[in-house]
Amino acid sequence: MPDPPLRKPTEPLPSAAAIAAALGVRSIVLIGMMGAGKSSIGRRLAKKLDLSFVDADSEIELAAGMPITDIFENHGEDYFRAGEARVIARLLDQGPQVLATGGGAFINPGTRDLIGAKGISVWLKAEPDVLLRRIKRRSDRPLLRTADPEATLNRLIEQRYPVYAVADLTVHSRDVPHEVIVDEIIAAIAAWLGLGATAAQGSAP
Repeated sequence: MPDPPLRKPTEPLPSAAAIAAALGVRSIVLIGMMGAGKSSIGRRLAKKLDLSFVDADSEIELAAGMPITDIFENHGEDYFRAGEARVIARLLDQGPQVLATGGGAFINPGTRDLIGAKGISVWLKAEPDVLLRRIKRRSDRPLLRTADPEATLNRLIEQRYPVYAVADLTVHSRDVPHEVIVDEIIAAIAAWLGLGATAAQGSAP
């Protein structure tokens, strides 16, 4: 389904200071599939809101002393998921911040509950063809090291999208300048926080 035409918020976006004050100690937590743009968009979002940016996958690698691909190969997915849950729990105590999470993090019920208690979850939702095009450029996706990456991706989408859908906010990630997505996220967060800005077209609480 094509995205609706872009529309600027009908009210000016609140200042970074206003959003930070409304957030308190909560984090803005970006969730979604690999290739949705959580890290690249998250960095720009954090800069615009004058918040720190943290990539959970990078923190997991730092804690483990090895790349995620090696964690999967040497210890398996269950071991990785347990470590991921511990790292995200620790990071959520360090807000406010923009926190980008791995594609499977929000599927963990305990992690999902913690994000609900200590953050605002934003699902960067992307169409399968967009995701596939983006992830083909990368070789560091352990779950897609299969004979048929497209079939694997579609299976993960089928499993994960119903869970992602319970996020506080949904913003469509698509092939437009990142600044457009950033402004839509800010508008959606502002509306969710009751700051008076109208969420941009294509995002919904």
